[in-house]
Amino acid sequence: MAADLGELLVPYMPTIRVPKTGDRVFKSECAFSFDSPESEGGLYVCMNTFLGFGREHVERHYRKTGQSVYMHLKRHVKEVRFTPALYFWVAYKKQELESWDEEIQVSRHARSLRQLDNGVRIPPSGWKCQKCEMRENLWLNLTDGAVLCGKWFFDGSGGNGHALDHYKETKYPLAVKLDTITPDGADVYSFEEEEAVLDPHISEHLSHFGIDMLQMQKRTENGHHTDNNSRPRVSEWEVIQESGMKLKAVFGSGYTGIKNLGNSCYLGTVLQVLFSIPDFQRMYVGNLQRIFDYSPLDPSQDFATQIQCVCVCDAQMLSFQHQQKGVSPRMLKALVSRGHPEFSSNRQQDAHEFFLHILNVVERNSAGSENPSDVFRFLVEERVQCCQTRRVRYTQRVDYCIQLPAPIEAATNREELLAYEAKRRDAEENTRAPPEPVRARIPFTACLQAFTEPENVPDFWSSALQAKSAGIKTSRFASFPEYLVLQIKKFTFGVDWVPKKLDLAIDVPDFLDLSRLRATGLQASEEELPDLMPPIVLPEDTRAPEIDEAAVMQLAEMGFPLEACRKAVYYTGNMGPEMAFNWIIAHMEEPGKGTSLHFVFWITLNLRSKLETFFQNNNLERALDWIFTHPEEEENASGPRVKDGPGRYELFAFISHMGASTMSGHYVCHIKKEGRWVIYNDHKVCLSERPPKDLGYIYFYHRLSSS
Repeated sequence: MAADLGELLVPYMPTIRVPKTGDRVFKSECAFSFDSPESEGGLYVCMNTFLGFGREHVERHYRKTGQSVYMHLKRHVKEVRFTPALYFWVAYKKQELESWDEEIQVSRHARSLRQLDNGVRIPPSGWKCQKCEMRENLWLNLTDGAVLCGKWFFDGSGGNGHALDHYKETKYPLAVKLDTITPDGADVYSFEEEEAVLDPHISEHLSHFGIDMLQMQKRTENGHHTDNNSRPRVSEWEVIQESGMKLKAVFGSGYTGIKNLGNSCYLGTVLQVLFSIPDFQRMYVGNLQRIFDYSPLDPSQDFATQIQCVCVCDAQMLSFQHQQKGVSPRMLKALVSRGHPEFSSNRQQDAHEFFLHILNVVERNSAGSENPSDVFRFLVEERVQCCQTRRVRYTQRVDYCIQLPAPIEAATNREELLAYEAKRRDAEENTRAPPEPVRARIPFTACLQAFTEPENVPDFWSSALQAKSAGIKTSRFASFPEYLVLQIKKFTFGVDWVPKKLDLAIDVPDFLDLSRLRATGLQASEEELPDLMPPIVLPEDTRAPEIDEAAVMQLAEMGFPLEACRKAVYYTGNMGPEMAFNWIIAHMEEPGKGTSLHFVFWITLNLRSKLETFFQNNNLERALDWIFTHPEEEENASGPRVKDGPGRYELFAFISHMGASTMSGHYVCHIKKEGRWVIYNDHKVCLSERPPKDLGYIYFYHRLSSS
């Protein structure tokens, strides 16, 4: 048989390649779908390009390329039965297993685990990370007794990843979460197996470090003992995931989960919401055959191909009825994050930032065709008034999301918050256990009012006075989008510049009417500020200032007037083109700066947020490339593409975050489909019993019909 096969391959030998170092071999997933070696037809790997294809797509690749030799990979999954007696050791409540989690298996390291005889003894309380002093989300390594903080999505709480770093250095595989140890068991995680596991010998392994399971009581999130007669506050993690409820799993079209690739839940939640919007479905599902037919030779590098793979996954997953396998968007993640310093990493990211990033990618790849991200686009009118002369200036800018402040001072439980803060300070000064945290409850109307209130304009130069003056700015909607996105500004910085999340709940409404916030433009009773240029203040020695001409030319190549470029470079002290560009953007509303040409108006309306993203990542080359590869935008400079309509909306989705920082923790989303709320938690999809609307981070509304 081998000889016959060799003879058959002889004519095709010139087309067969041997993978070299650096070659990517796609042996786990089809380039056009989510077929894998476990799928019914298996996977066919091209022996020239090393791309993988499912049975449905391999013939298309053959017809397009003429490649004839493929390696057929087929794996058969064997069912492993779960022993009911092992439930005693499960790290989660029984009802949570029934509603959410897959059956947790015994770790292959449990029976043969090596424990060092190093004299380490773990106290019953007062734990902290040995590397960063963190007192939450602490894990005890069962080999050497190291207590270190975690950071993986599995637990949902934050950390600096020192437990994982320790495993990479030592290869000690098992760790137990300290505040989960009770007489009934504990949460055990295997770094090597990359999943939660069972340890039938956990009692023996803990006693090695002086921990008696029978004496351990359940602890709260902050690590202190729970009073048996008290009812501790249910954690944010439990509320948002609806833990403890018997949630019914759902399957089929529209109910396919997205696997977590390791801290990628921010991507999965955003994609779930986008793919629930008809415009995105129409763009990618409706053009499915055309996308297949016109895909490049390497479809793994084609955005339309990869995003449609995820968008149409529902149809492909129907064969997995009553199973929640989910899809794994590895190729799409690699493609959309390529070149981005954050999204290309394996670290947790901010879902709001990724939402804006993916819209940018969608728009960049929609040249000459329908752009589904237009449904989010709207115009904001900014009105600036000189406080002395009362004269005004109106400008407009494009935006895709409204950021709502969360004014703590407007909390309805303000007295309770003040009492908690006093108790917390007292406990800290006297080294006692902190009190149970109190969550601020803020009315949504207070958030909306804070957004619309006038704000001071720093360093305002009044063209009417020809001098600096006090100025105030107000913002209104110049148009209302078809889909309105609201982000709650939950994240801030502490005095040590460490990002932290405000613990708050907001009564976000199901229906929202923003009609009263529509912009009115210049009123008959108002007088505009004159279009005058502020004087150039030269140094005392009156010699001509030195200007970085290279930076000037880089800005000039983008289309800005040469004089405006020289001023921007001068005013920013020759700090480079990025700083000079930011200066131009910051002074775009002051026509006197010499930037009020038609081209600049186009940038103001269409590219401001996009180019700011480029420059925030210190990537001038990307900014220039985007401009010069989108000449059609300049043709539409007369106005941005907006889908204006009534300002009345209904909530249809929200993304929630658990953890102390956007750089850690876990994201899930709730989407309203067919009149019912559904929770998407990575690959698990269930009907929601109590959607936690008050704890959301990003809210999505669709416009109501005018009828």
